[in-house]
Amino acid sequence: MPVRVNLDRVLLERRMSLTELSDRVGVTIANLSILKTGKARAVRFSTLDALCRELDCQPGDLLTFEYGPADGGEEDQ
Repeated sequence: MPVRVNLDRVLLERRMSLTELSDRVGVTIANLSILKTGKARAVRFSTLDALCRELDCQPGDLLTFEYGPADGGEEDQ
């Protein structure tokens, strides 16, 4: 997938654990883990807002776009 999640990097920079972030934003560790590993297919704006607020960052710090073929083996047309 061309959208990459940089949650690991931001957590490391903030010296914050996934458990602590989960407690602060009210999102389960399981859901944050899915997001962190890039397996999430969508993210709610309310979740993104809460993450940015607690991590003191911008959405672009958490998400980046990389050009390349789409996930699932389909080539861009």
